Amino acid sequence: MSQPLIALVTGANKGLGFETSRQLAQKGIKVLMGARDLKKGEDAAASLRALDLDIAFIHLDVTNTGQITHVAKYIEGTFGKLDILVNNAGMRHPQESLFGPSVETLPIRAVMETFDVNFFGAVELTQALLPLIKKSAAGRIVNISSILGSLTLHSDEQAGLQDFKPFAYDASKTALNQFTVHLAASLKNTNIKVNSAHPGWVRTDMGTDQAPMAVAEGAKTAVMLATLGPEGPTGKFLHFEEEIPW
Repeated sequence: MSQPLIALVTGANKGLGFETSRQLAQKGIKVLMGARDLKKGEDAAASLRALDLDIAFIHLDVTNTGQITHVAKYIEGTFGKLDILVNNAGMRHPQESLFGPSVETLPIRAVMETFDVNFFGAVELTQALLPLIKKSAAGRIVNISSILGSLTLHSDEQAGLQDFKPFAYDASKTALNQFTVHLAASLKNTNIKVNSAHPGWVRTDMGTDQAPMAVAEGAKTAVMLATLGPEGPTGKFLHFEEEIPW
């Protein structure tokens, strides 16, 4: 009997991370739900196990190097490989509104804290897990980005982003997109695919109640990219199957 695919989803105790975990598990994938809040993470995982889904909770704060190292050792010792990594953990700093601008006034500490989660944490975790992903027959890395990370669209006054300028959040997603491009290029001669996903404007704590999309719909792009076939794209920025300009 073949071993099931193993996926790790970060920031999985709520919102897009929770829904992505649910949808992946519904496809028969064993999902490790990572979250920094121990109780909330355990409760979230238990709620999906109650649906008879193959779910496990794993304590993971992506800004904590010790926890990253522990998670990598746990996955190696338990499964020997990792097939799917969804870098979903993210934040918009409480000092920053979705409806910017904030570039003139946001304290540099807030910018750094945003990057710690949205960019540096994703990079460090991915690098730590890459040896295990390389052991997969078809590794998939999905970086949950945002259309707000698109420099092309931000610089186009007709693109509709003029009222959405949370500087630290946007800049961190732009950096994450650059990570996607560089990592995909580095892995171009392997079976690993690396892509950025724009979920859409989704009704989550971060997206606010003004967002038009339900969480279940917002998770679909990440799930699609996590389960791409061999002919699927790599090094792209996608919303469903539509490519977004960098």
